[in-house]
Amino acid sequence: MLHFDRSEFDRRIKAARMLMRKEGLDALLLFAQESHFYLTGFDTSGFVFFQCALLTSDETDPPVLLTRRPDLEQARRTSTFTDIRLWYDRPGMDPSRELLSILEEKKLKGARVGIEMRTFGLTADNYALIAARLAGWCELVDASWLVRSLRVIKSPAEIDYVREAAELADQSLEAMIDAAGPGVFEGKVAAAGAVPILAGGGDPPPSGPVLGSGDRALLVRSATGYRTMDAVDQLTLEHAASYRHYCACLMRTIAIGKASAKQEHMFDVTLEAITAMTDAARSGATIGGIDDAHRAVFDRRGYGHARMSACGYSLGATYRPSWMDVPPMIYSGNEMIIEPGMTLFLHAILVDAEANLAMSLGYTILTRDGAPEVLSRVKPEFVVKV
Repeated sequence: MLHFDRSEFDRRIKAARMLMRKEGLDALLLFAQESHFYLTGFDTSGFVFFQCALLTSDETDPPVLLTRRPDLEQARRTSTFTDIRLWYDRPGMDPSRELLSILEEKKLKGARVGIEMRTFGLTADNYALIAARLAGWCELVDASWLVRSLRVIKSPAEIDYVREAAELADQSLEAMIDAAGPGVFEGKVAAAGAVPILAGGGDPPPSGPVLGSGDRALLVRSATGYRTMDAVDQLTLEHAASYRHYCACLMRTIAIGKASAKQEHMFDVTLEAITAMTDAARSGATIGGIDDAHRAVFDRRGYGHARMSACGYSLGATYRPSWMDVPPMIYSGNEMIIEPGMTLFLHAILVDAEANLAMSLGYTILTRDGAPEVLSRVKPEFVVKV
């Protein structure tokens, strides 16, 4: 059930250990489900409970997984883990005890141990248990960035999966646009978009879709309460398709029934902005430069009040609750250098609250030498559904 060759996982773990040694880390406590999937293929939603993998800097030492009993077969059958330890549900349970036993076994007392803190896989209460348990026993340091930094640049095998996701995202967008129109219930649009992804062999995306008409078209997060579109309306669609957990995103705002001149003008400006952003996303430039281009267009065209303060983020293999794989986030001042092999979602969004109008364009790009590749075949055009 592995989705990559074993050699790919071996290469990733070797790279992680090299970086650990460079940073003076003797061991790393991995709580991010994305790290588990990246390093071993382990595929589960069990990260909502206490679940930790231990990776030491010793090349001969296999990674250890500490998880609940329900995830035993999941780990055996979807990952390269060979050393799987269990903790059991019981009154007063505290899995940090089992974790300390593993660390003692590995002779890590007094060691410098990194821990992934910036993750939905480690809740504050579980971190408090670990911090109390290891206080004075070892040096615990935040290493949330370590595996994440390796995941930003995609391998050829990962890019193949991103391309599959991008095609499913295109099919999903086409299905939603086809389903939309005056008098149509938003839920039917969302349902239409889910079919191509699942029927095409993809996964349920880790979030969304962000889909709303009327006032809801101005929202940039999912919100409950689908409505029926009016005879003249607007509809914002933002969604991800996921293939082997690798995500590709698209975003559009379309007119329903009839378009106004202001909407058409907002589209023209938004298209100008995302075109400039795409041109700025060249290898050797900075991530922040993409947002500088975004701001320059919108501010010059008189929409500084309606734009966002960031214009995209990294994508990868992610789990609920978000398809965003940050950092990096695309905002002005981010000095991270763009390298070939990044998959980034660029979005140009206008929310004109006073006019009660929205306009947005977004697509996924693959960075490479020179200009990036836009992974969507669906052209960014102004759509009016009647």
